[in-house]
Amino acid sequence: MMLRKRFAGLFVLVFLFAACGNRKSNGNDEKTLDSVDQSSPKAIAKTKNILFFGTSLTAGLGLDPTEAYPALIQNRIDSLNLPYNVINGGLSGETSAGGKSRIDWLLKQPVDVFVLELGANDGLRGLPVAQTIKNLQDIIDRVKAKYPNVKLVMAGMQMPPNFGAKYANDFKNIFPDLARKNNMALIPFLLDKVGGVPKLNQADGIHPTAEGDKILAENVWVVLKDQL
Repeated sequence: MMLRKRFAGLFVLVFLFAACGNRKSNGNDEKTLDSVDQSSPKAIAKTKNILFFGTSLTAGLGLDPTEAYPALIQNRIDSLNLPYNVINGGLSGETSAGGKSRIDWLLKQPVDVFVLELGANDGLRGLPVAQTIKNLQDIIDRVKAKYPNVKLVMAGMQMPPNFGAKYANDFKNIFPDLARKNNMALIPFLLDKVGGVPKLNQADGIHPTAEGDKILAENVWVVLKDQL
């Protein structure tokens, strides 16, 4: 399959650990794809960037890059002739601490809309909620400091009840709380209608299939479209 010219994927190859990153990568982590025709300066000047910053859920682990939900969002944007370029900043195995360490590098390019999808690996490792909150807030602060007019979107996540009712509840509240504090649009639960549905998930029961990612794209688009 060919990717649309304006779709950019930023996949970086790392050693994968934790449940969201313990499977072998699909080999696309280290590819960087040109988002616009470099011979067209006017197109570059007019195009705004949407950065999806997250885990293997955003990277599309186990899928063709064109099947990951950020690519599907780009398809929707292109069909509507909107001047936006999607950048996939998903990384398998990424924690909130890992995201904090690499966000500055990704912010070297202009960012007009920032979609934050981090925290799932923190939860799967049972990391303290307070630590995750601190790391995510730091990432948000850096984005706002570099691009004061950026539009912010938070992707909510949840943990299964076997992690304990208190932890699961505290974890779930991270995302709406941070969204309110930072005036971010909120995707209540990125995996809504997909999480826990066997036929929509790969063999690990964690990462969506191509059909599952179509639903993720819809979950994101419902919120994202109002920011464009």
